[in-house]
Amino acid sequence: MPPARFFDRDAVAVARDLVGAELLVDGVGGVIVETEAYAADDPASHSYRGPTRRNGTMFEAPGAAYVYLSYGMHWCLNAVCRPGNAVLLRAIEPRTGIETMHARRGVAGLRQLCSGPGRLAQALGVDRSFDGLSFLGAPFALRPAAGPRDLVVGPRIGISKAVEQPWRFGLAGSPFLSKPFARR
Repeated sequence: MPPARFFDRDAVAVARDLVGAELLVDGVGGVIVETEAYAADDPASHSYRGPTRRNGTMFEAPGAAYVYLSYGMHWCLNAVCRPGNAVLLRAIEPRTGIETMHARRGVAGLRQLCSGPGRLAQALGVDRSFDGLSFLGAPFALRPAAGPRDLVVGPRIGISKAVEQPWRFGLAGSPFLSKPFARR
């Protein structure tokens, strides 16, 4: 597990550093290959207008899991950084508990298991009951990236505000990204 100070930083820094880390939830998971950062002063962030009942977890201690329902049907898992800042986990490369992920998702291929925030949460068994739990302990196991990684950077996707921010990070060459990054 990383120390608590790992999360007590700017969301962009945490988003970059989470790519390549291993995440397990109750022993199921893999390597994080894609993230997006959201800051408190970011119009695309749920925290932009301050704390509410829905986003209150974004203002809790660094390392808290912020889980919300997207489009009324997909749970999304985020790691809280400094107050009002969080990192959306967009994709992982499945490595551990693959049979469990297949059963939860009902799909056969590896690529479709965790490529997208809703798929990732479903494959890991994450729902609203995980909101507010800490990434610093069970049911989470988070191991920092083992060495340098080659990152690709681009604008966030699936949002309508502050789309120009280059706050989406991916593991270069990974076939498990939710969507390819634009070539430059």
